[in-house]
Amino acid sequence: MSVEPVQDGTADDYQAAIAQGFMPIREVARLTGVNAVTLRAWERRYGLIVPHRTPKGHRLYSNDHVAHIHNILTWLGRGVSVSQVKGLLRSGQPAFSEAGSQWEEKRQRLQECICNLNERRLDECFNAELALYPPQTLCQQLMLPLLAELELRWRHSPGAQAERVFFFSWLRSKLGARLYHNNRQQSGAALLLINVSDLPMATGMWLTAWLASSAGCPVEVFDWPLQPTDLALAVEHIQPRAVLLYSSQALNTGHLQRLLAGYDCPCLIVGEAVQIHLDELKALCAHNPDLALAQDPLAAQQTLADLNLLDS
Repeated sequence: MSVEPVQDGTADDYQAAIAQGFMPIREVARLTGVNAVTLRAWERRYGLIVPHRTPKGHRLYSNDHVAHIHNILTWLGRGVSVSQVKGLLRSGQPAFSEAGSQWEEKRQRLQECICNLNERRLDECFNAELALYPPQTLCQQLMLPLLAELELRWRHSPGAQAERVFFFSWLRSKLGARLYHNNRQQSGAALLLINVSDLPMATGMWLTAWLASSAGCPVEVFDWPLQPTDLALAVEHIQPRAVLLYSSQALNTGHLQRLLAGYDCPCLIVGEAVQIHLDELKALCAHNPDLALAQDPLAAQQTLADLNLLDS
């Protein structure tokens, strides 16, 4: 499919191209989960996606472009660096060892920033990756492995608590700011995420919120436990499309059952607590069709998508 050359660049010409089946960048971002900033970076820096252009510079994408973006995402999901993707798409030859090494280097850079409590450098390193990779890829290849590596380090590091508080505070501020910005651009009922553990600044919950927000869904986060009556009141006021209860530690399942009562919307339990109480929670799901489970942020995003809860 191709666009006929447009001589005067009028609005009618743009609408004619849309009528032929071409899409503006915002629609492609919605369909693929890759934001417009990243799509433009792939085009400028790597020539991965070269959209059609109107004489006034509007980018227009075809269904073939969308399929090509999904192919790129497949490679990124395998751990391949964005700089390698173009060659792999041409040759079809994998380069997994090099890909793994590159992501290890990215994680090492972030870990050095955290060890040195260097907020500015940490922000610069993360922003550089954020400009090139969609949130799902960053979560899978960078943030979740980084958290696992940090937890191992912190078991034996004398400065563990300072590093932990520094990093968790930065992450909550960073992702919270993105949620705030996204919520101003989005409409419809929000997801309500609640930290039901006693540990503040739950990183997995903020990553879950970030992924859902990046998929176009408004998100409200309560980073503190609520009593069942308070949760019911929050649901009454916010009227969320779903409630996500996040815990990285063991739960009192009797208290959990009280939290699940008193509101009429789907509920998703997320976090390490799912693995800890897997059999009990599966039994709860068997009697509650509106209840689902996810052990990590990526699984939560997939479950929300499967339940059509990320559609604006």
